[in-house]
Amino acid sequence: MTPREAVELQQRLRERVRITPLDKPIKTIAGADISFNKFDPTVYAGLVVLSLPSLEVIEEVGIVSQTRFPYVPGLLSFRESPSVLEAWSKLKTEQDAVMFDGQGIAHPRRVGIASHVGLLIGRPTLGCAKSVLVGAYEEPELERGHWTQLIDKGEVVGAAVRTKTKVKPIFVSPGHLIDLEGAIRLTLECDGSYRQPEPTRRAHHLVNALRRGEREPD
Repeated sequence: MTPREAVELQQRLRERVRITPLDKPIKTIAGADISFNKFDPTVYAGLVVLSLPSLEVIEEVGIVSQTRFPYVPGLLSFRESPSVLEAWSKLKTEQDAVMFDGQGIAHPRRVGIASHVGLLIGRPTLGCAKSVLVGAYEEPELERGHWTQLIDKGEVVGAAVRTKTKVKPIFVSPGHLIDLEGAIRLTLECDGSYRQPEPTRRAHHLVNALRRGEREPD
């Protein structure tokens, strides 16, 4: 698939994304993270499944694979999705939702990695990014739990959420089969001792261990 074909596919996928309230309680959540160098085909992907509300780790899977899709901003899900799906196929635990260290609909064509993979796996997904890809926001109040809308071209695509008092916000956007309020609530339920929610924080550590060779791929 060429980058032009990928953009056309995103335009079609956009019509299939469903931003809707959760239809059941979330008791298990997987955190997903992906890492690669811009000009290197090697992709590192990790999934860590936690139980709620305890945030106890149930299972983790890490894989190292090769991509054939070039590095193109706005099309990173085409580099990342195959590796996430490969890791997903190795999980033995049922997951009620998946949190990505990336974007959901807070994306130029409203199909970030969380939306893209959400369509493929048919689970509620959300993005919890450390930085803004598109949109503008006002700083939320300093106390934990406060949030403000992230707005792009007049559309609410996410929220700047204060996960820790007097700490920079996390940028939350629904991916698929969840709405913004549900995504914010779930992000705050996954709060540990850090700015980043526990599912994606733990997935990030897993991916870094893979990159350093400290952990063998599954």
